[in-house]
Amino acid sequence: MKLNAAQVKRTLTEMDAQVLPDDHPAVNQLVELYGNHTYFLDRGGLKVLEETESDMPAGEVFSLADWSDATFSSLLAHKPTSTGVVIAFNQMKH
Repeated sequence: MKLNAAQVKRTLTEMDAQVLPDDHPAVNQLVELYGNHTYFLDRGGLKVLEETESDMPAGEVFSLADWSDATFSSLLAHKPTSTGVVIAFNQMKH
């Protein structure tokens, strides 16, 4: 799910993460692998949000890759896995 600025801001209030900028060299490869998303990096690795099947606009956080070293310099991809975190976007303008 590609997030707008308000959704990114809301997500960052719920996650201690950084947004991977669209002009980052890895984004094109990530889009080829996982689709057009807003990508987040946190202490656990690479995350995205997927739209939930609910009455209110929300995104469920999925982990795509974990850090493979203690210096956070390399990611190890794995099957997309739900983190159990859902970010609600209700009462937000898109």
